[in-house]
Amino acid sequence: MITNELYLVVLPMVHLGINQYGLTEQVITLMPDKNFATRFFQDEVETYQNIFERRANQYLSTGHVKGYAFDRIQTADGRWIVKVTQHVG
Repeated sequence: MITNELYLVVLPMVHLGINQYGLTEQVITLMPDKNFATRFFQDEVETYQNIFERRANQYLSTGHVKGYAFDRIQTADGRWIVKVTQHVG
């Protein structure tokens, strides 16, 4: 099976549009570069991973995307990144 190696990223977003000016939220997404991975503290990594994992398996496993596998990797400073292997075919 073919795979894509991706990393979990949490991005803060502030909307500047006329109708939603100032709306502030966080977006969870994936990036193909480990340097962009969010470095999570121990008490938050599981929550963010679980949120993305549930949504990805339910809504993003369609067409060529067959599923996802998640691995937590501890960084030198004691925080965690989440490596996401996307299975495609």
